[in-house]
Amino acid sequence: MSIQDIGPAPQSFQLEEATVTNRNYRTVAWTGRYLQLTLMSIPPGEDIGLEAHPETDQFLRLDAGRGRVQMGPAEDQLDFEQEVEDGWAVMVPAGTWHNITNIGDEPMQVYAVYAPVHHAPGIVQKTADDAERDEESGADEPPQWSVQPEEQPEDEHA
Repeated sequence: MSIQDIGPAPQSFQLEEATVTNRNYRTVAWTGRYLQLTLMSIPPGEDIGLEAHPETDQFLRLDAGRGRVQMGPAEDQLDFEQEVEDGWAVMVPAGTWHNITNIGDEPMQVYAVYAPVHHAPGIVQKTADDAERDEESGADEPPQWSVQPEEQPEDEHA
């Protein structure tokens, strides 16, 4: 299934099918003025990456696979831990350090909703290394037409 991010125009598609068939680390599926939908595929034994978004709330849902969620107030204080699988939702409050590790033997298929918008519209990142490179180069920035906090502190990564 192919999804094209058409920006803040009305959009509709079969989300579960799009999520389970996505094979990229991250595919931005829809970008609005206030929130954004991304699809993620995390290989067995790999993770999303320990990080914190100071001004961004996140909703994640697993549509396939198994994972271990870790969250907490500091990089070295991840006092929330939960095993999750198909159908589970994870809510990450802004500023919370978080990671999800694939503990299964198949790809972990996830969709994530960010508010406010967090990534470049339509960007496709095949691997976590591609995502990191795009972030470092500035290629993965929210669009100018999205509504962002007046002061946007940098994300933190472990």
